Amino acid sequence: MTSQQGVSARSEPTASTQWLDLTAIVVCTLCWGTTWFAITLQLGVVDPVVSVVYRFAFAAALLFAWCALRGEKISLTRAQHAAAFGVGFSTFTVNYTLVYWAEGRVTSAVVAVVFATMAFANLIGFRIAFGQRPSLLAWAAASLGVAGVGLLAWEEIASAQIGVRALTGILLTLTGVAAAVIGNIFARRGEVAGASVAASTAWAMAYGAGALALFALAAGKIWSFQPTWAYLLSFLHLAVNGSVVAFLMYYGLARRRGYATASYVSALAPMLAMLMSSLFEGKTWGLMALGGVVLTLTGQALLLRARRA
Repeated sequence: MTSQQGVSARSEPTASTQWLDLTAIVVCTLCWGTTWFAITLQLGVVDPVVSVVYRFAFAAALLFAWCALRGEKISLTRAQHAAAFGVGFSTFTVNYTLVYWAEGRVTSAVVAVVFATMAFANLIGFRIAFGQRPSLLAWAAASLGVAGVGLLAWEEIASAQIGVRALTGILLTLTGVAAAVIGNIFARRGEVAGASVAASTAWAMAYGAGALALFALAAGKIWSFQPTWAYLLSFLHLAVNGSVVAFLMYYGLARRRGYATASYVSALAPMLAMLMSSLFEGKTWGLMALGGVVLTLTGQALLLRARRA
C-alpha cells in the first residue's frame, strides 16, 4: 500500500472520534499556546541548548515509563527506529533549538506568526514527499490561519524593531518550521511502518535529546541548572504538558485526521499565547486582533471540513 493509499484508506470519523479529535485540538492548543510564554522563563541563566536537552530527556523518560506501566512494547524495528530518529533529529533537536534561539532575538508574537505557516508548509511537504494532493479548501484554510495569526499579532509585529538581530530570529523560525515539517514526514513513515504513538515518540525524544547533548558537549556548552521556581515550574510544564501530553495528542490526531489538520494547531496556539500576554504582560486586544481570531477559527473549521471531504 502506498502512502497516498494509506491516507485515502483512513476511515471516516465517527461521532466518538470527532469528539476525540476536538479534544486533541483543544489540549494541544492549551499546552502549546502556553509554552510560548514558558520558554521565555527558560532564557537567561541556562543555555537554551541545555534546557532543550533537559526537557526532552525528561519527557522521553516519562514516556518510556508510561509504556512500561501500560505494558506497551517499547522495542522498535529497524525501519521504525529510522523514522523515530528522523522525527527526533528534525523536530526535537533542530526545530526546538531554533525556536529557543529565535525567542532570544525577536518577540514571541513574531515567532508565533512565522510558525503559523507550518500548516501551509505541511501541505507542500506532504505533496513533495508522498504525492498527496490537498484540496483547494485545505489550501484556503491554511492561508486563513496564517492571515488570522498575522492580524492577531499585528501590533507586536508593527512595533518590533526589525534589525539584523530580529531578521536572524525570523530566519531561525522559518528553518524551524521546515525542520518540523520534515519531522512530520518521518512521523508518517513511522506510522506506515507500524510503530505505536507512545513508543515511537519516546524514542524520538530520546534520539533528539541525545543528538543535542552531543552538540552541546562538542560546542562546550555549560551544563547548569537554575534553581528558581520560575525555571523549575516552566520546565515541568514544557516537559510534561508541552512535550508528553501534547505530542501524544498531536500524533494521535495526525494519524486519525492527517498531519495538515494536526499541524493547524500552530495557528490556534498563538491565540492562547496572546491571552497569556494579556494576563502577564498587559497585552490589549483590538478589533484587528479579534478579526484574526475569527479568521483563524474559520480556517480550522474549513480544514476539518476539507479532511472529511
